[in-house]
Amino acid sequence: MSTLPDFRLETHFSKWEFKARYHMTASDAQSMSLRDLLAMATSEEREDFENLWLGYTETFGAPDLRDTIAGTYASQSADNILCFAGASEGIYAANNVILDSDSHAIVVTPNYQSHETLPVAICQATGVPLDGDDSWSLDIDRIKAAIQPNTRLVTINFPHNPTGAILPRDRYTALIDLCRHHGIYILHDEIFHGLGPSGTQHLPFIADEYERGLSLGVMSKSYGLPGLRIGWIAAQDQDLLSRMERMKHYLSIANSAPSERLARIALRNRDTLLARTCAIVDENLPKWDAFFARHRDLFDWTRPQGACMGFPRYKGREGVDAFCANLVEKSGVLFLPSTIYSSELTPTPTDRFRLGFGRLGLDEGLAAFEAHILNNRAD
Repeated sequence: MSTLPDFRLETHFSKWEFKARYHMTASDAQSMSLRDLLAMATSEEREDFENLWLGYTETFGAPDLRDTIAGTYASQSADNILCFAGASEGIYAANNVILDSDSHAIVVTPNYQSHETLPVAICQATGVPLDGDDSWSLDIDRIKAAIQPNTRLVTINFPHNPTGAILPRDRYTALIDLCRHHGIYILHDEIFHGLGPSGTQHLPFIADEYERGLSLGVMSKSYGLPGLRIGWIAAQDQDLLSRMERMKHYLSIANSAPSERLARIALRNRDTLLARTCAIVDENLPKWDAFFARHRDLFDWTRPQGACMGFPRYKGREGVDAFCANLVEKSGVLFLPSTIYSSELTPTPTDRFRLGFGRLGLDEGLAAFEAHILNNRAD
């Protein structure tokens, strides 16, 4: 593998995430305290947590945790689950096990950077851009045209980061049928599954739909528990999971024992947690609708279909990079400019920014954002 480039998004967050007064671009839902999570536990679970032996855990993940994760799918068992220290470790392991220097991969753009930089570092890769004029959907014919004899992996992400788009079900089925015909793995980043406005229709998990599908999940986003650092991949291909488990020996080796206990408590209360985070989305999203309705001259706004992110267009003359830099430096309002989502494989938007609406306290940040805009107009 060649040297990996700087991770633009994480570098930006390293500088600003804990310094900016108003974090308005988060992709994760509102978190909760340890006390509040333990309040959901049974007396037996709480006792197990308090008396936990702080030794190594199984590399695959605790059997009862894997069984609980499997229960969130339609047709998986604990043997189809491999746990990781967050989703990023799973992305790294999957790419390095499936791909080699003789392989070819297909990725959608824009996307979370590691979904592109990892395959590009390993092998030849082709990007297929999502269409902003078609609700950020994916043209399956373009995927078909990109397939080569050595194509081993297609990576997708719906609900999509950063647009919140969800692929129409007929296109999803067509993609699976296409990859099945060619024997290609699909890595589906499903970490926002279950999160979105009330009534959101999410796609079925790829691990349930396809024998070569890899479902990437994590406690960080929809459940609002990134501090646990627990992720997983669900897949029917148990031999592939075993090879990824051996890759994990070079990475985290094993997960945090306390985090595994807490993740199991959270997943046993999955419906309650998702209802909580989706209620926050329902409260916040209309506020963004109203904001952009007041400022149509500066922004184009398309309501996201799922997750807790949007990707509006900024129409100001100075450009989105200067706009976002000025906002955070002068008014403490943090957004992600779309240049952070740039791709080596395809053109990507240069006039958009990512915003979030999955956390509490949006009103204060919105007020600061609007005051910044009005002050600039006055100037």
